[in-house]
Amino acid sequence: MSSQRKDQHVDLADAQQRDRPARNDFDDVRLVHHALAGIDRDRVRLDTSFAGVSWPAPLYVNGMTGGSARTGEINRSLAVAARETGIPIATGSMSVALRDPEMIGTFQVMRDENPEGFVMANLSADATVDDAARVVDLLRADALQIHLNSVQETVMPEGSRDFSAWPGNIAAIVERAGVPVIVKEVGFGLSRPTLERLAGLGVRIADVSGSGGTDFARIENSRRAESDYAFMAGWGQSAVCCLLDAADTSPPACRDDALAAIPALVASGGVRTPLDVVRALALGAHAVGVSGVFLHAVLRGGAEALIAQIRAWLEQIAQLHALVGASDPAQLARTDLLLRGDVREFCELRGIDAAAYSRRSERPTRSADEG
Repeated sequence: MSSQRKDQHVDLADAQQRDRPARNDFDDVRLVHHALAGIDRDRVRLDTSFAGVSWPAPLYVNGMTGGSARTGEINRSLAVAARETGIPIATGSMSVALRDPEMIGTFQVMRDENPEGFVMANLSADATVDDAARVVDLLRADALQIHLNSVQETVMPEGSRDFSAWPGNIAAIVERAGVPVIVKEVGFGLSRPTLERLAGLGVRIADVSGSGGTDFARIENSRRAESDYAFMAGWGQSAVCCLLDAADTSPPACRDDALAAIPALVASGGVRTPLDVVRALALGAHAVGVSGVFLHAVLRGGAEALIAQIRAWLEQIAQLHALVGASDPAQLARTDLLLRGDVREFCELRGIDAAAYSRRSERPTRSADEG
């Protein structure tokens, strides 16, 4: 049943990718064009570092699948693409491998095909410390994603209805995992209070993973005999809104990462283009994860198609950096942004000064001594 469900998820996620809405909240974020701001493309560096993690680019293949023969081959293609382009990659949830040893290979293929790459294992917040240690060992993982999927579980016919143990599980895993732990949503977003609570549990990295991409409420409702949870479609906040909600308005030079009120952020959910990646970076993400678009490429053209797409994205991301005058991802935090539509309404309701984002380049650069 678990293997069949994994295959169903792939087909339903790909169908959503084909039929996705023309717009999402990324379209409500516009970069202000300053015609003389550009720099030489050769000056741009895409490497990014945060919370003890260093990646060669601010782009990663986010967790998707595994747990069946078919999804094992998908994972092989994803891993080959990550190896050939040098970007990090995460597995889908490995819980099925803990229950069924025959499925372990459908995840281990990611390390087998990508022996030197940055590979993240993935488990739900129901996992124990022993579960976490086992999947990290199975993959020789460089980091562990712990996913929060209470909305998905609520709609899933066979899902859990008890989430009370999650905070304690997360704290214990963070303390004993031995690798960086990244807590992520699965497409419904992380609010500022949730991020603050995660920081209190010891979490140093969080993936806001917002709405606008693959909608697991819709996927699980499609698996219900009566499709009686259709009202849950669209639940949650987008990655854009989560990043705005999380923003620290103090000058970057004055921040003490060791005392940060929230974890370092990466972002995913609804990312369709290199421009969306740059938008997320400009809103405060250190790196951006992609699932649906990359899955669609693999299903249509295998590893070679995804390799070509990732290489094109990396070059386009670098060119967009040069266009706006940012020599590295961190400098995108000074780009001027126009926040419009639903995103602006979100800002107004949450007490966020949307207009201030349109004048960020006017702020004087402050030294660490001044901070």
